[in-house]
Amino acid sequence: MSIMKKVFLYSLIVLSAFSGIAQTKKQIKFTAKITNRNSDTLVIRGRDNFKQVIPINKKEVFVAAFEAPKGFYQFSDGKEVSSLYLKPDSEINLTMDAKEFDETIVYKGKGVAESNFLAQYALKEEQFQKEAFTKEATVFNTLLEAKKKSDIESIEKGNYDPEFKKALLSSFEQSHQYALQAYESAAKANKLNGKPSPDFDYENHKGGKTKLSDLKGKYVYIDLWATWCGPCRGEIPFLQKIEEKYHGKNIEFVSISIDTAKDNEKWKKFVADKNLGGVQLFADKDWQSDFVTSYGVTGIPRFILIDPKGNIIDSDADRPSSAELQEKLDTLLK
Repeated sequence: MSIMKKVFLYSLIVLSAFSGIAQTKKQIKFTAKITNRNSDTLVIRGRDNFKQVIPINKKEVFVAAFEAPKGFYQFSDGKEVSSLYLKPDSEINLTMDAKEFDETIVYKGKGVAESNFLAQYALKEEQFQKEAFTKEATVFNTLLEAKKKSDIESIEKGNYDPEFKKALLSSFEQSHQYALQAYESAAKANKLNGKPSPDFDYENHKGGKTKLSDLKGKYVYIDLWATWCGPCRGEIPFLQKIEEKYHGKNIEFVSISIDTAKDNEKWKKFVADKNLGGVQLFADKDWQSDFVTSYGVTGIPRFILIDPKGNIIDSDADRPSSAELQEKLDTLLK
């Protein structure tokens, strides 16, 4: 499962769960030891624009004490995102390896049971998509029903905060519905592989317009993104390295922004300020652009790989930060 799909699944849980959570404020002690870290700063975000920035100290530990309403939050290391649950008087000690983000998150201390549940649930969601999304529809539906039952049992039998339980139970239905929609989208995407790609004719940051058909004769790696998308921005440094590595090879790197029309100038400034390379394009109708809907896109970043004849190699390709992408490009461009 892509990071953005995982984040969107969690967003459904978090956003629906915020309502009804008590707003008691008491100090929370937070410590994190992260190996192979992606950043010297952790950021915790929550409702009502809550933001707690935690810099690393001289002992290479993230330490902070702060007040926050009880409820659901997300922390980010600049590349990945995970959810946690903060309660008054909690003493949270997080350990993890950033190279194996979800797999290694462990919370110890006082008031951490809920956060450990969320970390394990994220991992289960990812494993479920890897296993179930390759199955036929009837098998997938059976697996999803079993997952629904397991999710409910796991939260009901646990010794968790009553408000946490209530929030999770009420949001599971949305999560399961999104899993079904994501499966249908993935099935649609897989059917596109090997077929001619839909074309586009979009505004080019350098002027004029560019069509996909203009790039025939080359492999094309497409990044669907937006300036507001944190995970999209997180992939930019990796995309720049990929572009540099394969410079001069028979491949074009195309980034298509699906920002809304009112943010066109924001897009232009972002591309210029970040000195983004490749072919920078702006879709004509954001999420409703024909090219985007043709691929059944429900989350970004989304990557697409097309061959020199204009046929789709992978309608949901590996992201720039994955080693698998470079392995595939090395094979194609040798």
